[in-house]
Amino acid sequence: MESTRPIRALVRGLDALTTLNMRNGATVSEIAQQIRLPRTTTYRILETLTHAGYVYRDPTDDRYRLTIMVHRLADGFDDDAWVTQIARPCIDELGNEVLWPVAIASLSGTQMLVRETTDHRSPLAVERISPGMRLPLLSTAVGRAHLAFCPAVQRESLLEILRRSNSDSDKLAHNRPELDRILEETRTRGYSSAVHPRRVSDEITMAVPVVLEETVLGAVVIRFAEKAVPIKVAAERFVPKLHETAHKIRQTFTEQQRNPPYRQAPQAQLG
Repeated sequence: MESTRPIRALVRGLDALTTLNMRNGATVSEIAQQIRLPRTTTYRILETLTHAGYVYRDPTDDRYRLTIMVHRLADGFDDDAWVTQIARPCIDELGNEVLWPVAIASLSGTQMLVRETTDHRSPLAVERISPGMRLPLLSTAVGRAHLAFCPAVQRESLLEILRRSNSDSDKLAHNRPELDRILEETRTRGYSSAVHPRRVSDEITMAVPVVLEETVLGAVVIRFAEKAVPIKVAAERFVPKLHETAHKIRQTFTEQQRNPPYRQAPQAQLG
């Protein structure tokens, strides 16, 4: 039986997607070097993938990144795409409005992983954190927001693991009545909060979940000094804005899954 020759253009496009999947964005030159093609050819491949809706060019750093369209190709899609495309503009908008640092974090194993933050653009950030920082589930506002609103099966699985931990930050897993009280209070209020002692002034964090159907995509969190903003004032001032931001993220995520905005007519003939 005669073998079928592979379509080289398709193979090259898949090579480019594979390279982007292993990186948090890449330039044309970086991808060209990785897949061993001329820069002009690589550019045409990337623009074709952009036109098809699977890649977009981030104007903030001129790097190509995967879009949420890739989510339809495999269950193992990495959520960096929705964080970069959807969550980051939303938390940037909130950060510009409230000035205090804002972040988005999501579950990674048995911890919360900070995906994006406005710390380095916030004039009020005392201790700046960066994307990639891991936070415990039980002692942080983002972790409690996730546990309170995630499916019960996932919550019980996480707590079973945390009960075997010797970390001080996981001690609450052994006090189920107190933990249940905190999570129920979080569900009733619609947000979680935590106090983190600091030298000058205790730092308060408030977080609300981003829930899509039964899945918690992540949690939006704001950090502020208690001396500057009393907790009651913060609840009135910040919580509605956190909910509004979470709603924008959820709504945009849903809309882009149905109708990706990247299917635009090419500005030039790609050949």
